[in-house]
Amino acid sequence: MTVTKTTKIGDILDYDRGVAPFFLNMGMHCLGCPSARSETLEQACAVHGVQVETLVAQINDYFSKK
Repeated sequence: MTVTKTTKIGDILDYDRGVAPFFLNMGMHCLGCPSARSETLEQACAVHGVQVETLVAQINDYFSKK
């Protein structure tokens, strides 16, 4: 899976739950709620004050090492 800023959080978590710590570390503790799962990475980062490019790179790096 290749993640972009428009990828939905639910799709990422469905692909690999191992990415949950990336979201928890940015303060997104409600990963199971329907609204959080339907947000894009860009939307979640905007709310939590995180650079979306950084998170995209971290998640893609994690996936590339699997």
